[in-house]
Amino acid sequence: MSTDRGKKSSSPTSSFVVVANRLAVDRIEHADGSTGWRTSPGGLVTALEPVMRANDGAWIGWHGAPDEKLRPFSSDGMQLVPVHLTSDEVRDYYEGLSNGTLWPLYHDAVEHPHFHREWWDAYVEVNERFAARAAEVAEPGAVVWVQDYQLQLVPQLLRQRRPDLRIGFFLHIPFPPLELFQQLPWRNQILEGLLGADLVGFQLPGGAQNFVRLVRQRLHLQTHRDRVRTADGRTVLARAYPISIDADSFHDLAASPAVEQRAKQIRHDLGDPTTMILGVDRLDYTKGLRQRIRAFGELVNEGRVDPEETVYVQVATPSRERVDQYRQLRDDIDMLVGRINGESGRIGRPPITYLHASYPRDEMAALYRAADIMVVTPLRDGMNLVAKEFIACRQDDSGALVLSEFAGAAKELRQAYLVNPYDINGLKERLLEAMTDSPRVHARRMRFLRKQVFENDIDRWASLFLDDLAGRS
Repeated sequence: MSTDRGKKSSSPTSSFVVVANRLAVDRIEHADGSTGWRTSPGGLVTALEPVMRANDGAWIGWHGAPDEKLRPFSSDGMQLVPVHLTSDEVRDYYEGLSNGTLWPLYHDAVEHPHFHREWWDAYVEVNERFAARAAEVAEPGAVVWVQDYQLQLVPQLLRQRRPDLRIGFFLHIPFPPLELFQQLPWRNQILEGLLGADLVGFQLPGGAQNFVRLVRQRLHLQTHRDRVRTADGRTVLARAYPISIDADSFHDLAASPAVEQRAKQIRHDLGDPTTMILGVDRLDYTKGLRQRIRAFGELVNEGRVDPEETVYVQVATPSRERVDQYRQLRDDIDMLVGRINGESGRIGRPPITYLHASYPRDEMAALYRAADIMVVTPLRDGMNLVAKEFIACRQDDSGALVLSEFAGAAKELRQAYLVNPYDINGLKERLLEAMTDSPRVHARRMRFLRKQVFENDIDRWASLFLDDLAGRS
């Protein structure tokens, strides 16, 4: 979505403030060499943009360029309040503690988390800066909604500055069980930071239960079901709010003539296959890319899938490319795809089309609409909005979703073809089942999935959370 070029404004104040690691916009360069801003394509922005507009809110976050300070500005009708980060802070707070420690730990230690004290010091300092900015922007009695694992100290730091505020926190990734969380050297500080909120939201009930159990055992606080009694006498709620998407918007976009034509062109460019399988992920070690690609490659090599009739398109959006684990993953996937395509013995179109690139929303809608089967197989995922976007873009009850049991979305999308991505043989069989089931079976499953996604959209998610937050005294 293109926007205006970012009008400068004085420091705004608002009765509704979102605090997130990144701003809701990305910088772009226009044809005349000038720069501007456009709405970010990420899942968090996609989820919160309608809520922001409905509430005339202010969004606080980093604008993506280290060592640069920007004044608050407006873009496409949103008030945006940048928080600056130095290059060292990007390395230690973001790439370090956030994505080298918390991300792997919270995702069941799929990769080994690293614990460095200098990373923690940067995390504390940056969280303090975000909290101070929120304290400036929030009007008296305002609602402040803090987002995700990078800012888990902000609720407490903000409450210390502004006890008049109503503070909510939502964690978009899984919250780990006690056995994993205990490894964190700063476990008590994280728990105390989150308890600064009036309402702490999680994707699944299990995450909320893990949190309540931890504050009871680690901080020795009184708890009752989803309530925690803090040392200063407040009551904090910990509940599950499975996040969703703006389903109607995705459906309408996919129904547009331009997207319909682009979907046909995509299939034609792929050789008009009988079956198109699609994967769309950030290039991340939690997404199960190796397992998925290996399973498809084995089906081709065993002759159980004919590459003349079936193609697999994998979009892998670049992610955290300065982090060693992510560079290694990119190399591994490149080699794996190259080996499978090289062994197929075909001249011309390869069985796997691998796209290491980021695409705008209309291109993604065309890919979703072009695909027959969507494969979403994370090893661990808080929710996974891609699965819901694919369903929303269907124009009828055709198509199939192969979904990991370890994605939060699996708890809602029970009529998907659920699979354990660690079980390569099981994944192969589930892929074949999705490919060979009758249109009637596909339609029965897809009707349920579409009903679930359209009835539980982003508006309902935000309304449930904000209504519960408003009810806190």
